[in-house]
Amino acid sequence: MSRWWSGPGAIGTAKKKIDEDKVPTKYQSVGLVLGVTGIVGNSLAEILPLSDTPGGPWKVYGIARRPQPAWNADHPIEYIQCDITNKIETLSKLSPLTDVTHIFYVTWTSCSTEAQNCEVNGRMFRNVLQAVIPNAPNLQHICLQTGGKHYIGPFDGFGETLAHDPPFHEDLPRLDTRGANYYYTQEDILFEEIEKKEGLTFSIHRPGVIFGFSPFSFMNVIGTLCVYAAICKHEGKKLRFPGTKAAYEGYSDASDADLIAEHQIWASVDPHAKNEAFNCLNADVFKWKHLWKVLGEQFGIECAEFEEGLSLQEMMKDKGPVWDEIVKENELYSTKLEEIAVWWMIDRGFSMKETWLMSMNKSREHGFLGFRNSTTAFISWIDKMKAYKIVP
Repeated sequence: MSRWWSGPGAIGTAKKKIDEDKVPTKYQSVGLVLGVTGIVGNSLAEILPLSDTPGGPWKVYGIARRPQPAWNADHPIEYIQCDITNKIETLSKLSPLTDVTHIFYVTWTSCSTEAQNCEVNGRMFRNVLQAVIPNAPNLQHICLQTGGKHYIGPFDGFGETLAHDPPFHEDLPRLDTRGANYYYTQEDILFEEIEKKEGLTFSIHRPGVIFGFSPFSFMNVIGTLCVYAAICKHEGKKLRFPGTKAAYEGYSDASDADLIAEHQIWASVDPHAKNEAFNCLNADVFKWKHLWKVLGEQFGIECAEFEEGLSLQEMMKDKGPVWDEIVKENELYSTKLEEIAVWWMIDRGFSMKETWLMSMNKSREHGFLGFRNSTTAFISWIDKMKAYKIVP
């Protein structure tokens, strides 16, 4: 078992700096990261090229729909702008990458219904696999990232589908969601496509609420909460929690983006982790009422007493001009509010009426002992949002 995920790297102390004098001349592995500007993609772009990353030295292709942003540009990767919803463009840009050995699929797009999510996200995933698998003779492994909605159902079905009894473990059967859960769609596509190449292995990774850094992520909880806190401070208002009492006072778990990246790299190179699905959590629990105070402290604002039934989407409507003022006054990285704050996602995530926790036992039993302190991780990602001048 590698010491990398059972020693210093397991607790987040691994260095995050590329030694310019040790740039490899020959690569052992070549990673293709789909969604490299996303919350986990950005962590993979930082960690894969490090000199001590298992399976390395790694060459990394980073794929995203947008032009490469400044906050992602210092990663030693080959950035390729590509809209993977377009089959022709995907084939044109990805099929020439014949040296790829590992695929890290950590992207998605949000649609208005889960049926549309299944169609669009399924098509994106299939486009990538059909462009790469036939053209990369040394392709060894595919990491597919899904998530906790595997066990509780899609956002637009919250409360309608009977979820499993927590804590959730990987052997639980699929929920009856009337065929609409795009995680299930992606898994079925994965199983179908890998049959086309002998010896190709896979792993499926199911994180919970992700703590990480990416101003361009649909699921950036910390980024959205930082923007909310900055607006509250700018307007001289208290920080009000938008959710249920169960979400506020119950136990919660989270997944650090760097830990997820380490988990996927582990599954890519460890023979004991092949062809399995794994939950990926920090392996501790916390209460949002405690992290809420931490958020207030980080921005120097007072937290309000809990009120049932608040909606962040409602409280933050029409705040675009306020955010424009904050960006200008603090000389922040130029963003629009709708680009970096996903209010509906926070409202849905905090709408729970009971506690949902996931088990990490299977990963431990297979040799991955990495973990994070969720409170420490929460603060560190807030610090990174500030350091890159995304928030004041």
